[in-house]
Amino acid sequence: MALAGAFVVPHPPIIIPDVGKGQEKKVSATLESYHEAARRIAALAPDTLIVISPHSIMYSDYFHISPGKAAKGDFGRFGAGSTVIRAEYDEEFPEMLEYYSDIEGIRAGTLGESNAELDHGTMVPLYFINEYLKDYKLVRIGLSGLSNTEHYRLGKCIAKTAEKLERRVVLVASGDLSHRLKEDGPYGFAEEGVRFDKGLTQAMKEGDFLKFMEFSPDLCEAAAECGLRSFIIMAGALDGKELAPELLSYEGTFGVGYAVCEFKIVGDSAERNFDRIFTERQKEIAKHSRQSEDSYVRLARLSLETYIRLGKRAKLPEDLPEEMLSRRAGVFVSLKKHGSLRGCIGTISPATDNIAGEILRNAISSGTEDPRFAPVTEEELSELIYSVDVLGEAEQVKDSSELDVKRYGVIVTSGRKRGLLLPNLEGVDTVEQQISIAKEKAGIYGNEKFSMERFEVVRHK
Repeated sequence: MALAGAFVVPHPPIIIPDVGKGQEKKVSATLESYHEAARRIAALAPDTLIVISPHSIMYSDYFHISPGKAAKGDFGRFGAGSTVIRAEYDEEFPEMLEYYSDIEGIRAGTLGESNAELDHGTMVPLYFINEYLKDYKLVRIGLSGLSNTEHYRLGKCIAKTAEKLERRVVLVASGDLSHRLKEDGPYGFAEEGVRFDKGLTQAMKEGDFLKFMEFSPDLCEAAAECGLRSFIIMAGALDGKELAPELLSYEGTFGVGYAVCEFKIVGDSAERNFDRIFTERQKEIAKHSRQSEDSYVRLARLSLETYIRLGKRAKLPEDLPEEMLSRRAGVFVSLKKHGSLRGCIGTISPATDNIAGEILRNAISSGTEDPRFAPVTEEELSELIYSVDVLGEAEQVKDSSELDVKRYGVIVTSGRKRGLLLPNLEGVDTVEQQISIAKEKAGIYGNEKFSMERFEVVRHK
């Protein structure tokens, strides 16, 4: 026994009749396909139902698996407190899943539960499934801030756990698609939302999980998507399996994408190892990027790779451009891995004798000292793409009318608080966004007064 099937489902509370109070009829295709999916799940007769929920407890570097014997929740937040969902947990599964995750170097387990109640990302699927399936146990797993490949690898550990425990398992990947499909939707309209949903539903139809992993982080953020990482965990659980996917429905009536899809397992396939394929492609992209690097970026790469591999600081090459040796300036070094930021540290004002010194220093800091990320490992070095921003002189501005999000970076200052945001960043499209992010980085909130400076950069890739 092992994984018997997998499903993608949405989790809008409004489709629960006691919450929607008639509004659910506007998404009749979703309701009909949800019932059909629930019937199919029941027909598979799982011992254990695994629900991956974006609204369960989430940590930046850890996958939380809900502990205990049982849990319940209700829709009180949505005006239907009398609608209660109860579930009995499979207590053995989390323990074994944690064991296999640890072997693979994936941080996952039952620690850190701050709220034992079932979340709506879990309860909405169970509301429909419980109408047709009674005798099962639940495993509830949250997402993390880790990479797509880590989510995929967790899915592989889920499949291995099911096989080891001889459980008949059905996996339900709970998640909505874009939240930006209509002006009157929860986040307004964005063309990226439509593009994201079109691409994702097409990938579902084709069972093309590589496309799941290749969506750019900037597109995902602009689309305000919800469920992609749930779906990637599901994809990992289906690693090496030949599938017959069926998209039962897709609707965006309320400005949010709702998709229901079944992935029927019909055999094995050695070619469907998408974490391996994805990683190899990303290494090729990084390799191609290295071929066009200029002296600034090559020095940043040399600095970090020397430090990670040899534990010492690199010496300056002899063939550097004169400007790098004679000019002083603030420098930021940015690292990306698989399209996502992997580290960014810099200096607003120069702290060394020249630009080359700033690059040597800040490249190491970007890879080892950015508090948002774990230090870069040697295994990651071949997958990193670097960029180096050399800052021009900062000048005071009176107000936002003197800023240009593409041309100028911004520095905000309030007393000893200071925050900087570089110009021309993907996903930062307005001056208001730029200032807001810079203020957040500085710790400037509310009506606290602040001054602004602008600066230009020369970006090296």
